[in-house]
Amino acid sequence: MGAIDPAAETEAGKEEKRPEVEKEEKKVKDVEVPERKDGAPKGEKEVVVVAVDPTVQTHSDTAMASRLQTQRGMPPIHVVMQHGTGAPAMPVPVPVPVGSTPPQVPLSTLNSRNYTNKISLFLFLLHFAAAALGVCFFVYKAIEGAVEPHTHRSEKHKRLLQYWVPPIEAAVVLGIILAFSWQKAVRTWPEFMVYFILWASFGITMAAGVLLLCFSVPATAGLGVALILFSIGSGLYACWVTRRIAFTGKVFCQSMQPVSKFKGLNGPAYLMVGLGFFWMLLWCLAVIGALDFYYPPLTIIYLVLSLAWTAEVMRNVTNLTVSRVIALYYLRGMQCNTQFSFQRAISLNLGSACLGSLFLPSIEALRILARGLNLLEGEDEFMFSCAHCCLHVMESIFNYGNSWAFVHIAAYGKSFVAASISTWRQFQQQEMEELVDSDITSSVCFLTGVSSGALCVILSASMTFATHKHYTATVSLIAFFVGYLMTRIGMALPQACIACYYVCYAENPGSRLFDSTIPHRLERIRTGREPVAPTPRFPHRITRT
Repeated sequence: MGAIDPAAETEAGKEEKRPEVEKEEKKVKDVEVPERKDGAPKGEKEVVVVAVDPTVQTHSDTAMASRLQTQRGMPPIHVVMQHGTGAPAMPVPVPVPVGSTPPQVPLSTLNSRNYTNKISLFLFLLHFAAAALGVCFFVYKAIEGAVEPHTHRSEKHKRLLQYWVPPIEAAVVLGIILAFSWQKAVRTWPEFMVYFILWASFGITMAAGVLLLCFSVPATAGLGVALILFSIGSGLYACWVTRRIAFTGKVFCQSMQPVSKFKGLNGPAYLMVGLGFFWMLLWCLAVIGALDFYYPPLTIIYLVLSLAWTAEVMRNVTNLTVSRVIALYYLRGMQCNTQFSFQRAISLNLGSACLGSLFLPSIEALRILARGLNLLEGEDEFMFSCAHCCLHVMESIFNYGNSWAFVHIAAYGKSFVAASISTWRQFQQQEMEELVDSDITSSVCFLTGVSSGALCVILSASMTFATHKHYTATVSLIAFFVGYLMTRIGMALPQACIACYYVCYAENPGSRLFDSTIPHRLERIRTGREPVAPTPRFPHRITRT
């Protein structure tokens, strides 16, 4: 290729500055060359190919185009010789700079229309239909027995309705009040509430246990001892995690910030708490009717397990709704509609919520067992073998089932197992396993439910002991159960926000929506400046000071 005459370059520059040449479709223009130094015949045309960056839009304003070209770093003009029979040369492709953000999942996967975990969805709907029919039947039997003429059965039902139902219904009412109060307090004072919940659970359960012991009834004394032992354990746990409380408070504070950007985000939580309230009112009446049915112990056990599963599904429906809204905000910067997310949670993703609700309580129980064995193994060979066996089981379970999975279920429509695998794999890629495994936010939410249950025990046990003390133990158990479940449904919102904060950071750590809370913590753990207690997945890690 020969040299270019400066006159040709000047004339080409003038041609490029003309307004009509600013159109996008005119990328190739002919320039007449008066003289050629390379011996080519006069009049042969020289093709000037201008490589245009496809990301820059055309503008009519020449000054704006110039500024855009300066900002985008437009490549220089490539001059290529073309003879009469040759084909015009193609423009040289311009490499696109690669940013620090990792490749994102295609947007089409965000609107998956597939139903997840259909088998578990079918089983839950079948169970709930049977439970609903059973509750309605037992409520009818309880009312029928109370309105009968003076018989032994009618006297028994009237006595239960008079002395047994009011304290339990009072516990349900107190439970819904506490559920709203805990959630509001955590959203308003997130950092303070972490300290408060850890130590309040110790004090409240201790007070409930002492109260039951003071009744001097054998059945209530056993419950009182159990609550006191749990209180001691929660106090020791609060002392054990003291160094992690400050970081957990920061995580609560940072993860709750997006909630104010979405109006009505707490609506699904309030709706689920309300539905749980009415369902538990009917459930308490159904227990009375079940006492006169065939095999009362088995019937009541079925009702208890059904209520636990149903309440967990309600909690995880709220979890999925909040997770989709917050996750799309972190990953795409999208303002997702809360009502649309709620509709997906109760339809497309309900099967995953049912499956997770069935297995996650057992997984959490195994996790607590693994922590205990890890602390007690010592030099004993038997405890050492049991601890390692439990840890291997826990490692397998965590790979295929964990509470972080609800973020990917809500965002990408994955099944429960696939979402568990993908979330944990992302934690491994970002080397966040120790950080998330030592997280205590789930423990804080659990202790919140225990505190509510203990408060319901104090109220219901006091009312029952003053009227009919023989029902005190049974009423205390049911009151604790309903108070715990109601608060767990209400605390689904902050727990979902925290899960999104961890999972979305692992997927896109370069996002400007995240501050330095997690990176700073990871850096301190890796350099040994942050003492981290051993966890089930990392039991023999040496704690540095």
